[in-house]
Amino acid sequence: MIQEIKKFNEEFVRNRGYERFATSKYPDKKIAIVTCMDTRLIELLPAALGFRNGDVKIIKNAGATIVNPFDSTMRSLLIAVYELGVNEIMVIGHTGCGVQGMDAGEMLYLMKERGVSEEHINLMEHCGINLREWLHGFEDTDAAVHETVDLIAHHPLMPPEGVKVQGFVMDSYTGELRSLLPREE
Repeated sequence: MIQEIKKFNEEFVRNRGYERFATSKYPDKKIAIVTCMDTRLIELLPAALGFRNGDVKIIKNAGATIVNPFDSTMRSLLIAVYELGVNEIMVIGHTGCGVQGMDAGEMLYLMKERGVSEEHINLMEHCGINLREWLHGFEDTDAAVHETVDLIAHHPLMPPEGVKVQGFVMDSYTGELRSLLPREE
């Protein structure tokens, strides 16, 4: 499959297909989006929200969640705010997410089935990584989005003012975007 992708890419470059995507590194709409890596959202999310190439920064991960305040998603958001001029952040979960109900024990079992040794798993645990916590899913999409919004909005390195953070859930089939009301503190 990778060879097919590479062949397509060579043709794309040869035919100058990139020209219609030319833009700068700065998001025109000054928005960053944290969303899920789900394949259903690749084209649906930008189309449903009217985004074109260059409009926004889109950061994708499993479940549109931040599991550690110093993970790569949070780092990317800080770079987007301080280096790229972002002043609004949308956290967009979605219906039918594969991370919802994900079982860390099952994932560890699957890792062993695919050849990851017990020694490597124990080494991770010895290094202070609680794999059951790190690999867990969530039960409620709204609650997971709220937690991520709260973590971003109250992160010690996020500016105390000037960056609006909001949560949403997108229907994976229709693209309908539902706003989540801020939680009472």
